[in-house]
Amino acid sequence: MPDLTRPHGPRIIAVANQKGGVGKTTTTINLGAALAAEGRKVLLVDLDPQGNASTGLGVEQDDRLVTTYDLLAGDVTLSQAIQTTTVDLLSIIPATTDLSSADIELISNEKRSFLLHDALRQIDIDQFAFDFVLIDCPPSLNILTVNAMVAAHSVIVPLQSEFFALEGLSQLMLSLREVREAANPDLRIEGIALTMYDSRNNLSQQVEEDARQNLGDLVFQTVIPRNVRLSEAPSFAMPVLQYDPASKGSLAYRALAREILDRETLRQKG
Repeated sequence: MPDLTRPHGPRIIAVANQKGGVGKTTTTINLGAALAAEGRKVLLVDLDPQGNASTGLGVEQDDRLVTTYDLLAGDVTLSQAIQTTTVDLLSIIPATTDLSSADIELISNEKRSFLLHDALRQIDIDQFAFDFVLIDCPPSLNILTVNAMVAAHSVIVPLQSEFFALEGLSQLMLSLREVREAANPDLRIEGIALTMYDSRNNLSQQVEEDARQNLGDLVFQTVIPRNVRLSEAPSFAMPVLQYDPASKGSLAYRALAREILDRETLRQKG
């Protein structure tokens, strides 16, 4: 019997695309900050060995004493791994290059695909009362990304507004289907987020048209523009909502957060 006295757990969303440079980490950081700005408590799980999400939220290398690697290895509890950030209501479990050896080190573990799933469902998560957990996946379909998909309720796919963008989706969709069949039958696509969009560029408009034609309502109405302030913010170790709240990038991620919250409200009513 489930424990009915336990609070409802957070919604877990993986941000994934096997292609690099599509705005995956940018989306994770800024969507997390935007959800926090809407009053939601958010945990960001940095599952990329590059640790860019950790850097982008101002977590210095010397401060990453407990990381997602330690959590997956079972060496620490969830509450020991969670750190606060400079953004109110936004916490993080940071990453280091230690994660790059996870594929090899976890291969002999029978539950290797469920390590993050189990870690994020430890009872001590209840004390934090998170509304959302966002997982920043590495730019590959390896054991770390599989862990994220097994742990998540849904996946956001950032899609760069460039030629061949849709072709790269097929492999990701195949991986999603395999995870559904093998381990997480309820996994769904939260939405496709068009990133680096330039409304003056015919190619961006063509990619958007093709995406909406082929994927329909899966594509978020909000598009994330190419924006200098959005590109600059990580070098100042902060989300664009802190760096320049009035910028087009900041406004776009706020709109995306509201769109996700609206979908969540509809889902709960349904």
